[in-house]
Amino acid sequence: QVHLVESGGGLVRPGGSLRLSCSISGFTLDYYTVGWFRQAPGKEREGLACLSKNAFSTRYGDSAKGRFTISKDGAERTVYLQMDSLKPEDTTVYYCASTRWDIMTTKADHYVYWGQGTQVTVSS
Repeated sequence: QVHLVESGGGLVRPGGSLRLSCSISGFTLDYYTVGWFRQAPGKEREGLACLSKNAFSTRYGDSAKGRFTISKDGAERTVYLQMDSLKPEDTTVYYCASTRWDIMTTKADHYVYWGQGTQVTVSS
């Protein structure tokens, strides 16, 4: 079992930045790709970015390109999502998740382990 816990959400003004963190624990041999997602009420979960376990590969969804950056620390236990130039429409709950196999995708269906989410609010 792999456990993921998100942190770093909060209130930020339009144009501001936030860095979300995804702390990974448990049986960490059982995960491969880590992704960041968000889901607004009444909408499907949207894939933002994913990072391979060795951090050599990244993939971004259209909403994240040019504004968000995924990365991880050297110990491989925390994955970050740096979010810049935030807009009010970025307001929602953000989740991190991991796959159980080596696949690079931002499609939520491929992810098995999920965190509880962290709220991001962009407002003046």
